[in-house]
Amino acid sequence: MKKITLLDLKAKKDQGKKITMLTAYDYPFAQMVDEAGIDIILVGDSLGMVVLGYESTLPVSMEEMLHHIRAVKRAVKRAFLIGDMPFMSYQASVEEAVRNAGRFMKAGCDAVKLEGGQEVTDKVEAIVKAGIPVLGHIGLTPQSIAQLGGYRVQGRNVQSAKRLVQDALALEKAGVFGIVLECVPYQLTKLITERCSVITIGIGAGPYCDGQVLVIHDLLGLTLGHKPKFVKTYVNLAPQIKQALFQYQTEVKEGIFPDFSHAYSLSEEAWGAIKKAVED
Repeated sequence: MKKITLLDLKAKKDQGKKITMLTAYDYPFAQMVDEAGIDIILVGDSLGMVVLGYESTLPVSMEEMLHHIRAVKRAVKRAFLIGDMPFMSYQASVEEAVRNAGRFMKAGCDAVKLEGGQEVTDKVEAIVKAGIPVLGHIGLTPQSIAQLGGYRVQGRNVQSAKRLVQDALALEKAGVFGIVLECVPYQLTKLITERCSVITIGIGAGPYCDGQVLVIHDLLGLTLGHKPKFVKTYVNLAPQIKQALFQYQTEVKEGIFPDFSHAYSLSEEAWGAIKKAVED
């Protein structure tokens, strides 16, 4: 089983082959994603909302990210593994950005992802200089949601669109190997993808990116509540899981489970000897 490398990802762009990317936050999901042949696994800070129950990604800590990265790493044999640098793990200083990126690599990542455009290029340059591959992320950047005024599509007017193009080019110059484009009109993502030599990964950015990423819980129908327009649910597991839980509860209460087919037994000879020993 050949391990996916940066050269493989770049070759896919050059050959016009689409790149597949999914999130995973634990061992069993990571194992299934890896065995399915997905190119990139992202341990996203979205785990804060999807797994840990936070209202946003902002509370997620380095320790929480590292915990989940290590679990995912134990399962991954083939996919390229990227860790999402959480809020305030890289914004404060270049030195802290490099140090925390290094912690991700020591935990098993093949690369790190961080949000922002021109304002983070100094961090990107330093991390890349330290020998750590970086995936950029522009458009709707959840860590800046307070500044953006909510979860809104970006690049809908001239000023915003021009800024996104400039951000993409600045990140490319700073040394990223790719850029995630989130919630960006597909016409603009097409322009950015054609203008940049690095790979582009879309989420809510249309079909023209070099690859696509989704949160695995969205794909599997495990996310309750509002689902963004760009999410496609390939199987709706939540109702099936709930039904299984209700059935389990009913069968235990009614004495249906466990039956003797789910129980261990002794031979009559062994039970006789044990019973005699216990009663004597």
